[in-house]
Parts: sequence; structure tokens; C-alpha cells
Amino acid sequence: MTEPLRSRIDQLTNETIPLLRQDPWPKAEHRFTKASLWALDMATETGRPLLIRGEPGIGKSQIARAAAAVLKVPFLSFVVNERTERDDLLFHYDAVARLAAIQVPRPTASGRSDNGITGLPQSLQESSFIRPGILWWALNWNTARDQAELFSTYCRPCPEPCAQPASRSREKPLCGPVVLIDEIDKADPSVPNGLLECLGTDGFRSPLLPQSVSLSESGLRPLIILTTNEERELPPAFLRRCLVITIAFPKTDQEATRFLMEERVRPRFNESEISDEVCHKVIAELLAERAIAQQGQVEGVYGPGAAEFLDIVTALVTIGATVHAKKRAAEQLRALKEIQRFALVKTLQD
Repeated sequence: MTEPLRSRIDQLTNETIPLLRQDPWPKAEHRFTKASLWALDMATETGRPLLIRGEPGIGKSQIARAAAAVLKVPFLSFVVNERTERDDLLFHYDAVARLAAIQVPRPTASGRSDNGITGLPQSLQESSFIRPGILWWALNWNTARDQAELFSTYCRPCPEPCAQPASRSREKPLCGPVVLIDEIDKADPSVPNGLLECLGTDGFRSPLLPQSVSLSESGLRPLIILTTNEERELPPAFLRRCLVITIAFPKTDQEATRFLMEERVRPRFNESEISDEVCHKVIAELLAERAIAQQGQVEGVYGPGAAEFLDIVTALVTIGATVHAKKRAAEQLRALKEIQRFALVKTLQD
């Protein structure tokens, strides 16, 4: 029997989890906190979606990737934007392709041209122009694959969203695929509200579909993880359906230094690539800019965070690789003075 995540919390908090490259996600590494592991454990046990709050770049999306790696299940992702609608996550109906197909005359048994309006064959039925969305794949991979093949016959190719539709573990997994719905706050409130049925019943219906989509009898509920940058308030009904965890940037300078060093720098780069001295200098500059932004002197300007910090460190590592080890720290500190204004300073510059 597969052990629950909570039985491995002490082990996983001391491990660096390697994350393989999966388009469009780059290769990376992750370290869990106890709070995030407990939240993931409760989500797998209850089947509730997990909403992760936090500022951009704090590492919300990476938790989902790391969860899939630890649970040994496929990782599926969808990035929400301002034009996203609910059905984009469930399925996409290509009405334009169907209209074009109907307008193409087809020969009939009598040899006359058929305008395609009456007696539509399967190739022109609405169901032939429906592409399964990310939640359909997560709920029932087999029916999604069948629908994708039907769609590919009459429209453009519809590949599977993941190279491995089955669990990579010999043991029975704790859940189905991990589904990341990234930046849900960018969508109109109708999108999270529209997902309540799917999240609550593990399925959905539509007049365009000949039958409803739901978990198979032997299927496992997917682990659905959503992230928000707090750009827009989420509907209360949706929040009640979710488990919620906040990944906050540390409040004190000491906590911030430990967080950035232990969870951002050292899992990726060793001290020969960039020294603690250089990293601490970058942290000091970052915290100074955050303090300026938090004073509220300029409306609508936000201080830099973990993402900007990691961008600078990565750039300095690349710069340091081109010089001798003895001169590396000095060259990186010199470069920091030149590049910090572009990565850290978010206010209007003279």
C-alpha cells in the first residue's frame, strides 16, 4: 500500500527534489516546506483542490511540479489569462472548422452535390470538432484520448498533454495526475465559479457532448493545484471549495536571507559558482528596494522578490564562469552594480 505524504514529511523536507524539463517548464530543483507537504497531504486525502497564494516568483507553481515528481504521477498545466473561459479548461469546440467543413460540397449517392445541412454524417457532427481540455485529460485519460483522435481526424493534430499518461510507479499512486491551473486570479470570476461543478463532482456535462465526462470506476481523483498572485479577489464560493496555503515572502531580514539562500540559491548553485558574500550583497540590495516600495511613495509599484533575486544570481553565475576563480567574486560584485538597476529597481528612475 502506498504511504501517505505525511509519513514522509521529515524525509522530504531534507531532500532536494530534481524536476526534469517538460515543455514549457525548464529543468529545476525544489525543496518542500513542512506546511506545503501537509497541505498536499490533506489535498490528496480529501480530494479538495489546493489554492496557493503568494506574490509572483515565490515558487507557487513549482510546488505543483514537485508534487507530481514526489507522487510519481503525470504533471499537467494550464496558464490562465484575461481571455480564458471555463470551457477552455474542460474542452474547446472549434465552430469555425465545423462551419468550413459544412460549406464544402460532398457528392451523394445520386451524384448530386450535398450542401451538408441535412443528414449530417459523423464527420460533421459537433462532437467531431471538440478538443479535450486539461481537466478532461486529468479526469478520464481514455475518453480524452478517444476524443482527441476524433478531433484530429477532422481538424488539426491534438497531441496528448503529457508523455506518460500512466503512473510511473509500480505501487498504486495516491492520486491521479497533478493539474496546475496557474494564475487563476487573472480570469473573470465566472471562470472559478464555473468550475465548481467539475471540482465538486469530478465530472462535467455539456449540450455539445453526447455524454458526460467523469472519473472511470477505477480512476483516481486528480490533485488540482491553483495559484493566485492576488491581482483579483476570488469568489467566496470558490474559496470555500478549496484548501488554501499562503507562500509569503519572509518578514524579517534574517528570515529572508535564510529563505533565499537555502531554498533559492543553494539547491541550484554551489559556493564555487557564487559565494555567500556575493549572495548576501544581492539580498541586501533586494531588501532595500522592497523597503522603498513598501513605504508607498509611488502608487502601483511593487518591490522585487524571489524571482528577481534568482534572475540576478543566475546572471552573476554566468558572468563568473567567464573569469578565473580568484577574480570571480570581485567581477560578480562589479557586475551587480551595473545590472541591479534593471532587475531590482521598480520605481521610476532618473
